[in-house]
Amino acid sequence: MGLDDLPGLNAALNGTAAVVIVLGRRFAKRHDVRAHRACMLAAVTLSSLFLVSYLVYHFGKQGFVTPFRGEGVARVAYFAILLTHTPLAASLLPLIGVSLWHALRGDVERHRRIVRWTFPIWLYVSVTGVVIYVMLYRVDWT
Repeated sequence: MGLDDLPGLNAALNGTAAVVIVLGRRFAKRHDVRAHRACMLAAVTLSSLFLVSYLVYHFGKQGFVTPFRGEGVARVAYFAILLTHTPLAASLLPLIGVSLWHALRGDVERHRRIVRWTFPIWLYVSVTGVVIYVMLYRVDWT
């Protein structure tokens, strides 16, 4: 596997994380703590692997900017997604950290309060990460 394979791996990690996050939420709603914990630890692992792979790719390519080749409405849509995705992605490290901290300490009430924010942001970032990948690497804009 080379550097050029990492964007596809990143999309797969993001997409899988999104599925596991939704499953984890479903298990939490059913009060299946064991399954919820397993899903959320898997989601943390997948998102951590994504972050490492993302950084390796961009440092290896010597730059964080990947030019978008689309035009018109596609360009506006891409940058609208990117402009929401990026700051929300940056917010996830502390949100996930605090959510995980409260969960591991058994402070369910504080955990629930923070995951009201963490869950939708994490899901949005995971899904839009896949959308960004498709728009950058899979759509032929010529």
